[in-house]
Amino acid sequence: MHIRSIPMWVGSSNNYAYLVTDEASKDAVIIDPANPPEYVIHRWCPIREEHQSIPRLPPLKVALRRVPKSVQLSQFKSLKLPVIGGKDCDQVTKTPKHEESFKIGQSISVKALHTPCHTQDSICWLMEDGDEKVVFTGDTLFIGGTVVAARDTCGDAYGIEQDTGGTTKQYQGLCTHQIVHAIQRKLSPVQPGHEYTKQNVKFLATVLQTEPVKKLRAFAENNQQTQGQFTIGDEKEYNVFMRLDDPTVQKATGKTDPVDVMGKLREMKNNM
Repeated sequence: MHIRSIPMWVGSSNNYAYLVTDEASKDAVIIDPANPPEYVIHRWCPIREEHQSIPRLPPLKVALRRVPKSVQLSQFKSLKLPVIGGKDCDQVTKTPKHEESFKIGQSISVKALHTPCHTQDSICWLMEDGDEKVVFTGDTLFIGGTVVAARDTCGDAYGIEQDTGGTTKQYQGLCTHQIVHAIQRKLSPVQPGHEYTKQNVKFLATVLQTEPVKKLRAFAENNQQTQGQFTIGDEKEYNVFMRLDDPTVQKATGKTDPVDVMGKLREMKNNM
């Protein structure tokens, strides 16, 4: 399995797309191509200086998507490519069930992990090729952060069902943990949908002053890109959104219920 990150909208939203190639068959998949013009430059025109050593790319077979219908991918439609993603994705041709698996080429196994909250049809992708494992988390889990909100905002923005007290269902509010429970592999590197690590770690340091947080901060300060450099196991060490039962995190939020802790963390980060 060969993974190439494709930065998009650098300096603004700092998105990532990913080109994943099965080395045995040379079949390839593009994940989250939210800005097709930038993706096309990287794929078909590898002539810019930083890409001069990259060989000709294999033919693209499948598009895995998490982006909404506001992102139009007419290029893929004209190429008659299958588009696998959430039910509300633009031009989607197949929406796998939660934990449904399928193959890319000869060697890559892909498992769909439904993580509703950022959007109700959000899906993360767990890929395995022999002993190599990686998870593409889109907008559900970033390095040191998450977009998950436990109260009001998530439901207001994306139509999540709420109870009469205005609290989203715990299943929805804690969907980050769904990734961990589904994967159960601490060594799976995280490939997020955005490069937000520098600003994320600034918030982490206001809640935790631990060695893992310090190491993440040092890495982010010295590297422009952090995708694929940290695992689910690492996230459990420093990501406060995945440490809802940590006494230090609970003390910082003044809450103990996991949904309340998640909501307060989100509020604190938004107010930084």
